[in-house]
Amino acid sequence: MEKHHQIVIIGAGTAGITVAAQLLRKDRKLDIALIDPAQKHYYQAAWTLVGAGTYNYKATERDMASVIPAGTTWIQQGVQEVDPDTNKVTLQDGSTITYDYLVACPGIQMNLNAIEGLAETINKNNVCSNYIDSNYTWEVLQNFQGGTAIFTLPATPIKCGGAPQKIMYLADDYFRRTKKRDKIDIAYIAPGSVIFGTEPFKSTIMEVVKRKDIQLRFFHALTKVDGPNHKAYFKITAHQDEPDVLYYQHRPLREKVIAEAEIEIEFDMLHLAPPQSAPDFIQRSKIAAQEGPQKGWVNVNQYTLQHNVYSNVFSLGDAAGLPTAKTGAAVRKQAPVLVENLLHIIRHDGAAMQPDYHGYSSCPIVTGYGKMVLAEFDYDNKRASDPLISRLFDTSKELFAMWILKKYGLPFMYWNLMLKGKV
Repeated sequence: MEKHHQIVIIGAGTAGITVAAQLLRKDRKLDIALIDPAQKHYYQAAWTLVGAGTYNYKATERDMASVIPAGTTWIQQGVQEVDPDTNKVTLQDGSTITYDYLVACPGIQMNLNAIEGLAETINKNNVCSNYIDSNYTWEVLQNFQGGTAIFTLPATPIKCGGAPQKIMYLADDYFRRTKKRDKIDIAYIAPGSVIFGTEPFKSTIMEVVKRKDIQLRFFHALTKVDGPNHKAYFKITAHQDEPDVLYYQHRPLREKVIAEAEIEIEFDMLHLAPPQSAPDFIQRSKIAAQEGPQKGWVNVNQYTLQHNVYSNVFSLGDAAGLPTAKTGAAVRKQAPVLVENLLHIIRHDGAAMQPDYHGYSSCPIVTGYGKMVLAEFDYDNKRASDPLISRLFDTSKELFAMWILKKYGLPFMYWNLMLKGKV
């Protein structure tokens, strides 16, 4: 059986709910269908705090029915296929939905099988991830008594690229408070070339790293995890005769070279972000970019958020092929641009739109209990701090006020303003 809706939104995460709410605040007569099978909606930005024992996981969870905007048709199904040539979405049960306009924001998927051994060992053997189960991260921190603690991230784009750092800084603080830090060596091992790309935030973070005596290793891509034997395997992607490029505050770990440019490191605790991608049905659809750096992500204009091929398709959020960080803060800036441009094309029959989104994203980098740096930046990797906040605070510094914003202000804004289409 086939049904039709004027606007179909795929995904009832931060992006989908926010767009639906903003559209309906502009025009209550719009016929909007929201497709998502989930029964729960999560404020995932607080999972870092959950993993450090300073936030209740239950407080990050709401029934999905409670956040679906009134006036929206909620289709509680997963998506199987998207065919933009026929304006059709096929659901998991085989039924189809046709649309006049499509907003694709299904979020991001975790690809545990992309790292050998990860699926078998995650959430046991002291291998943890706030992306998977932040409660287990907190369990590991409490039980950890000493040894090598590795924090790492994959070579793929991930939601909130700063999250693996945040839990590391909080873990360091927790280990110091519980008087076991002197028995622990902390290493941040990453495939990239820097810990953060935008100044002056980078300088502040490097000061934190130095103060906390954290070892950094760059150009190290995690390829395999042997959980039972507590071993992690990394491929080195830079010249090994350039130590200034590869290491900062370098100390030998329990490691050995097992092949050219490949090392094995023993760990006692491993926190990681899994490899991530757009959902499979997006990757195999024509709405995904077929080549280039955004291959596999929804192929949209980075300024208007309109599809580069199909003019009645838009995208935002984690699944959109945009060269900026995948965060809820980015969605907050993307949503009103998409809403205005979508309404413009509806009302003016495809008239040209004005570029308006310039890549704003934000990474609230928690550097310890009661401390946070609010890093805001744009497509050009330049600082893009909110003028109102920056008049009152230098958000490139570690501030208690930013911690209060992270722990209390942002969750309130999320549930009561953003998901209701008010900001």
